Amino acid sequence: MLLPVYLGLLRRAEQSLAASFRQVGDGHAAEPDVFHLCHTLAGQCDAHVEALGPVVDRYGEAPDDEPERFHADALASTRSGPLGLLRDLQDVYVLASLVDITWTLVRQAGSGLRDEELLGIVSACSSGTELQLSWLSTRLKQAAPQALVVAS
Repeated sequence: MLLPVYLGLLRRAEQSLAASFRQVGDGHAAEPDVFHLCHTLAGQCDAHVEALGPVVDRYGEAPDDEPERFHADALASTRSGPLGLLRDLQDVYVLASLVDITWTLVRQAGSGLRDEELLGIVSACSSGTELQLSWLSTRLKQAAPQALVVAS
């Protein structure tokens, strides 16, 4: 069974997403909505990692042998200005998309295993990730005109 590989990937991706939300929130603290919502969403990611605990205890967690292309590191720094905000939010969106599809794949494994506890965890956590993606998409759309048309 290779589910432990994806549980490890999911846990690491959620941790990276939490760190990235915090980095963007702190780096763009002049935007009050970004600061507060990014920290709130980072807390959701932390809760997702915690929720994974029982299934990781049951199935384990294994490193994979795949190249680093399927691993995402947290943002190490933020850029400045409107274009910087746009690019930072876009980076976080890509990472959140990785988390989202990984939840989907783990859900499929849970269905195959008929593991109701795993399916319940996936349902609760994946809906949070969908909300994160929705906010990121909305905020990107809001930031785009300022960054791409007005700023120079």
